[in-house]
Amino acid sequence: MIRVAINGYGTIGKRVADAVTCQPDMKIIGVSKTKPSAEAYIAKARGFPLYIADLSKKDAFDKAGIPVAGSVEEMLAACDIVVDATPGGIGAKNRALYEKAGIKAIWQGGEDHEVAGFSFSSSCNYADAIGKDYVRVVSCNTTGLCRIIKLISDEYGVKKVRATMIRRGGDPGDIKRGPIDAIVCNPVTIPSHHGPDVQSVIPDIRIVTTALIVPTTMMHMHVVQMDLARPGDRNRVLELIKNHPRIGLVRTQTGITSTAELKEYVMDLGRPRADLWENGVFEGSISVDGDDLYLFQAIHQEADVVVETIDCIRAMMGTIKVAEESIALTNHSLGFSPIR
Repeated sequence: MIRVAINGYGTIGKRVADAVTCQPDMKIIGVSKTKPSAEAYIAKARGFPLYIADLSKKDAFDKAGIPVAGSVEEMLAACDIVVDATPGGIGAKNRALYEKAGIKAIWQGGEDHEVAGFSFSSSCNYADAIGKDYVRVVSCNTTGLCRIIKLISDEYGVKKVRATMIRRGGDPGDIKRGPIDAIVCNPVTIPSHHGPDVQSVIPDIRIVTTALIVPTTMMHMHVVQMDLARPGDRNRVLELIKNHPRIGLVRTQTGITSTAELKEYVMDLGRPRADLWENGVFEGSISVDGDDLYLFQAIHQEADVVVETIDCIRAMMGTIKVAEESIALTNHSLGFSPIR
């Protein structure tokens, strides 16, 4: 049984913790928070031992009726691997803690590639992560791009990718972020960081990315164009997507044309937190013109990296050596199959 600690029980950390509890080969040792909060109460309700970085703040947790199991250092001493889900920029500072504890560590895409020296996507480089001590699971947008690019590249070869990320302004519970009544170039410069991030996983791909932020919280939307090395076929692309364990197809017959409708659809399916763990490729958008492929895909910023993190744990611990086996076990344990 792999003993997992979650350092940072927020948007991603709480989802990873729940996903770990569903796996037959893993268990949660503990989760961490810096102050009493709604998530701290959820951790208590879930029965997760709660640890804090600064024990001088224990009184605040006691007054809130939230028991503290100990310090983060004590949590690390009891685990095999830690998932760092702290805010971007904080995780890199925690590496020294993990090195001192002598444990393996996973960071999220809010950190730079250099924090671990290896960036991970389940369907792209699982085998290369086997046995590694430090790994970064790439961001939600990069995860979504890597999945679809690798799928198409394996079938046709891809000479170049052009992708625009239309990004949500903040997560649903984040009331401090905007924009309001604005579309923001983020960044104004081209390319955005997403292209180089994809190259940290798929080094040989040529890709140019641009990014905008819009006033929504539901999901990101990607506009993707690929120059294929060989002429493509739309029916074959549809078949490839239908057979991919982490890419869903938003059928034209559903009438869904927006991220809001897609989120509602996933909610009606009974998914925990209405999470879309897969890419949501819009069937009607898929267009193949000789060696040009175009599509729209929705990416749920809170969810798609969660299943990747579970696979990453297994790869680093060396308990499952084949990507397809881990992906299948993760999906099955969550009761998840991509929308079709």
